[in-house]
Amino acid sequence: MEKQTTPWAQRVADIQSFKVMDLLRRAKELEASGRDVIHMEIGEPDFSTAEPIVRAGQQALADGLTQYTPALGIQPLRQAIASFYKQRYDLDLDPARVVVTPGGSGALLLLSALLVDPGKTLMMADPAYPCNRQFLRLVEARAKLVPTEPDNGFCLTPNAVRSAWDESCAGLLLASPANPTGVVIPEADLRALCDTVRELGGHRLVDEIYHGLSYGMEAPSVLQVDDDAFVLNSFSKYFGMTGWRLGWVVAPQAAVPELEKLAQNLYISAPSMAQYAALACFEADTLAILEQRRVAFAERRDYLLPALRELGMHIPFAPQGAFYIYADASALTDDTFRFCFDLLEAEGVAITPGLDFGSHHAERYIRFAYTTSMTNLQRAVERIRRFIGGRQA
Repeated sequence: MEKQTTPWAQRVADIQSFKVMDLLRRAKELEASGRDVIHMEIGEPDFSTAEPIVRAGQQALADGLTQYTPALGIQPLRQAIASFYKQRYDLDLDPARVVVTPGGSGALLLLSALLVDPGKTLMMADPAYPCNRQFLRLVEARAKLVPTEPDNGFCLTPNAVRSAWDESCAGLLLASPANPTGVVIPEADLRALCDTVRELGGHRLVDEIYHGLSYGMEAPSVLQVDDDAFVLNSFSKYFGMTGWRLGWVVAPQAAVPELEKLAQNLYISAPSMAQYAALACFEADTLAILEQRRVAFAERRDYLLPALRELGMHIPFAPQGAFYIYADASALTDDTFRFCFDLLEAEGVAITPGLDFGSHHAERYIRFAYTTSMTNLQRAVERIRRFIGGRQA
């Protein structure tokens, strides 16, 4: 008798789907059938990669720069990233501390493997970026989600960290600007949180993937208050290189050999053409383009925020960064997951339910990404208004 094939590993069953990608898949199916869909679900800028970056990538291909690179990244890019920290934050960063990764996801994978043993936890706010939890499950660890409230800007406090901390905690993962809330953690609060976690014996990790996309203020880097913290960043959001799959980690020097060992085994190196293209990110012409785009995101935020409030959604503060609005829609529905899918089917507007980002009051919230044009945002608001009116009729 033939032996039954062993089923998939248990971790696969435990890892949840990324709800926004489920929505995106259905939205693409509707588009393929001829429907007009307005995308406000995916965290991807609608601007194509800036032309100087594209030209640099094309030149790299023409020059045959398509081989593996060192696992830590090409030295010119590591140096350029370090120089950018001097320009933007006045920090003297040793390029040897920079690890180039295949996207911010590659950075999360490396740090999950490096810092969190099986059975341990990494503390983070609820709500938070959903893939963090799934990376931890992949290394047989888990997330410790600590509920946050809009009254304190969905931010963790030192007291909340101390109350939730236990022997399982390996460290704290913060995000600033945060996905899905757009909150920027002030420098003093960032310092207090890092001091607390250091005192408790934990690692400090900060997701700075949305740095560069803040409005009316500059987001401080954790390295300005804690030189031993780990930074995750990416070329996807501010630099607009989502499909190029390129990110980086800044780590304490002692951790770099271990990260190099992991990178060698997990993915060999980040994409070579993307690394050479990214050298153009830090040129003056490119930065001028990116700043124009940041202004456009601010204008979109300033339109969408009052429009959503007028539709009956509760948003107690203006998001300070990223390109999301996290709205309490409990006055309109007690099930935002169903609301989002019904809206997509009825009106062709794709938005993301709070269930993607945690469990604390998640059924009340919806994330709106203002990553589409002002015209599309205006059309989306009218469609949502019509949808709400139809439900109330």
